[in-house]
Amino acid sequence: MKPAISVIFLTTLIGAGQGLFLAYYSADWFVLLNVLEAAQLDNSSLAAGLSLVLLLLGLVASFFHLGHPERAWRAAAMWRTSWLSREVIALPAAMAMILTYGLIKFSGIDAPLFMLGDIPILYSTAAGFGAVLAILALFLCTSMIYACLKFLRQWHSPLTVLNFFFMGCASGFTLAAVLSVYGKDGYFAYFSGMAIAFTLLALTTRFTSLLRNRRLRSPSTLQSAIGVHHPTIRQLAQGAMGGSFNTRAFIHSYGPAVVRLARRYFLIAGFLLPLALLIASSENSLLLIWLAFLLQFSGLLTERWYFFIEAEHPQNVYYQMIS
Repeated sequence: MKPAISVIFLTTLIGAGQGLFLAYYSADWFVLLNVLEAAQLDNSSLAAGLSLVLLLLGLVASFFHLGHPERAWRAAAMWRTSWLSREVIALPAAMAMILTYGLIKFSGIDAPLFMLGDIPILYSTAAGFGAVLAILALFLCTSMIYACLKFLRQWHSPLTVLNFFFMGCASGFTLAAVLSVYGKDGYFAYFSGMAIAFTLLALTTRFTSLLRNRRLRSPSTLQSAIGVHHPTIRQLAQGAMGGSFNTRAFIHSYGPAVVRLARRYFLIAGFLLPLALLIASSENSLLLIWLAFLLQFSGLLTERWYFFIEAEHPQNVYYQMIS
């Protein structure tokens, strides 16, 4: 497949924003459960604001993928059958709930809404729970846009859903660790530890998908593609004098060396180097933790580019003169 730059930025930006919110909201719960001590300085509203900015940037990036941006609102019309339509609904819903959570935290009027046993459920806790549900729905919808396509066998796997979730959480928790160093809130050990765990999980599932996809063999041949089963069919032309939508949208022009380089880069920059830097960093290691996030994000951008390159559209069996 040909990589869509706007979609690459959409999925990586909103993934980091979702993961960042999950990081700080989970810290809120661990404080309520007395697992973590209360923050020395509460950065929750700042984290919610940054998460909102990342989601908004991802939304803006998505418009560059539309042929008619003025008709974008119509994308939500097919929510009963389309994962893309469900994503279009889940994204603004998550943004609205994150905004509500951030405003409650920023205003300082947070108060107990009710008691859950001995645990006080605050207004922000309730708003944050709604945001978490929307975020999980958004992760599912975004990943299922690709995982539901049976004819793209490299994507049609539960590993696609897991990869989107783990990579988003890995980058989000790493960014939370950066914010914790800046804000001196005392959560650095928790955020960096969870970032290491999610990065390891993301590396495991992504490497597993690479091994799985390497073993895939196309069930189609040139004979089956055109319905003629003579054993010596040769294609001499693509069937048109110039290019077409099929050749522009589903066939990339990158050579094997570029593809191999991209795969090695995202494995090293997206997973291995951030792991080493996260393990080596501390609350005073601002440069190391920033470098970990920047390397990881660049690696995940490359991973998402490779994600598209890796997928082989079955129509390319016919367009062999181009592919």
